[in-house]
Amino acid sequence: MSFSIQGKTVIVTGAANGIGLSIARDFADRGANVVCADMDEARLKAELGEALDEGNMRYFAGDLRQRLTIANLISATIDAFDRVDVLVNASRQVMTTDPMDVEDDSVAVLLEQNMMTALRLTQQVAKRMIKQSDGENDRPAGAIVNLSSIAAHRSQPQLMGYSIASAAMEQMTRSMALSLAPHRIRVNAVAFGSVMSASLKSSVMEHREWREDIEDHTPLGRIASPGELVDAVQFLCSDGSGFMTGETVTVDGGRSLLDPVAAPAH
Repeated sequence: MSFSIQGKTVIVTGAANGIGLSIARDFADRGANVVCADMDEARLKAELGEALDEGNMRYFAGDLRQRLTIANLISATIDAFDRVDVLVNASRQVMTTDPMDVEDDSVAVLLEQNMMTALRLTQQVAKRMIKQSDGENDRPAGAIVNLSSIAAHRSQPQLMGYSIASAAMEQMTRSMALSLAPHRIRVNAVAFGSVMSASLKSSVMEHREWREDIEDHTPLGRIASPGELVDAVQFLCSDGSGFMTGETVTVDGGRSLLDPVAAPAH
């Protein structure tokens, strides 16, 4: 059983900061060919400028809510590395919701940004995986990993839109796992909490009391670094999880075993 991703070609979205950036860097260090996708071209260049000269990393800047941008991302990946073996949908947005404000469009925005973008990219990448694996019936065709949140199963009014989008992501994961299983493509998710994502870092800087609240309600007593998610994501991308599909692995230091924290931050 191998947990290696060496030689695999991986697309990582949301790769300009936080968790997506950690996944992209670690995967490249472990021998994968990585295409780092994000809307923020300046930050991609700033964070990955030196690494891009090493040969196994590329960056792609564009708005993945646009179907043409998705097509261009896949084309750029094929041009650089000839194939795509793994997709990690790590791009996500966190914003608060006022459940009683009829003008609040955060639910629609977060469904589009967090779930629909991942779904469209999954569909298009899966088509490429199917095409390139034609005639290789004894080999896995690909792996797709979606990032979700423990907010999918916790109710907090201020995070209603984010919770709905996270729950939709997990249902999409299960549905696509069934649809793609006959094509030897696995689809899984990682739901996280108490991890220092870019959004959580911004939140605890603005509300310093939230850090203590989160740590107190996390059984392991701390907030994890983004890098601590990488091993779980790598496992789901590797042949070591070859008989897993449609699953959501929780990485939260035990936080979801307790009542939710008071802070509206994930």
